[in-house]
Amino acid sequence: MPDTQQPSFQTAVHDDFRRVDQCIYEQLHSDVALISKISEYIIKSGGKRLRPLLVLLTARACGYHDYNHVPLAAIIEFLHTATLLHDDVVDQSDLRRGRDTANALWGNAPSVLVGDFLYSRAFQMMVGLENFRLLHILADATNIIAEGEVMQLMNINDADVTENGYMDVIRCKTAMLFQASSQTAAVLSKASPELEKNMTDYGNYLGIAFQLVDDTLDYEGDAETMGKNLGDDLAEGKPTLPLIYTLKHGTSEQKLLIRDAIEQGGRENIAAVVAAVRSSGALQYTTAKAREYATKAKRCLDILPQGEYRSAMEDLADFAVFRSG
Repeated sequence: MPDTQQPSFQTAVHDDFRRVDQCIYEQLHSDVALISKISEYIIKSGGKRLRPLLVLLTARACGYHDYNHVPLAAIIEFLHTATLLHDDVVDQSDLRRGRDTANALWGNAPSVLVGDFLYSRAFQMMVGLENFRLLHILADATNIIAEGEVMQLMNINDADVTENGYMDVIRCKTAMLFQASSQTAAVLSKASPELEKNMTDYGNYLGIAFQLVDDTLDYEGDAETMGKNLGDDLAEGKPTLPLIYTLKHGTSEQKLLIRDAIEQGGRENIAAVVAAVRSSGALQYTTAKAREYATKAKRCLDILPQGEYRSAMEDLADFAVFRSG
């Protein structure tokens, strides 16, 4: 998808998304000034807001004609933003999307507490939708995401994590919120059980593809393009799929290098590690796997009639794997 082209997944729900923006800023209000300040900072930090966009697209694709998908999309964005605030504290990150992280500017304690505020505000809004199934899905998703974060924490500096183990982490940590986005939109639209399942699977596959591409960008991009420090995952000792693949298929020297890099963390040998990952075929393997999941996601859309929203969701799956940041 050329960078100069306005993505259809944005233009198809442009008016809805303006309503989501308005809803977000209305719901960010707090009498505690620091909460509003940090919340607005992180919300304005960039990104295409793919998860709330997924809510809007799925709802319209399923024939939804009302506007409760707008607060639902805002809820999803609040849940995502809360996880970012907490992630950056856990990872001790100081840069995200090319900007200082909230914890770098205000400290860890305010970042964690504002993340808690966003979680609690999201659940206030969920109750306001007066739909028990939505509440149930989002409560379960939030719990699974937290489990995924802990699973990832347990894997840090563990060079023996398998590909299957890593896929379990990204299904919980990343794909679950994509899945919840598309599933809740289908439920809100009163979709048939078959359509709801297809939309649920679409979100899951899309989220996995998105994370796998993130894994490759940690070794292909640069800090300006990525909006993060190149090699952050490696520096934190996280065994992502390119590293796991290189550990299994690299030369003996590369295997020793990667094992030491994961177990020790840091950036001392980052140039050598990046070279090993690139020469081992790990990036090609991870990219191919991401494209497989994007293809699975698009197949889930076969149940939908041809039209603007289905096309936009197909483009969104392509964007997940062909993006540069």
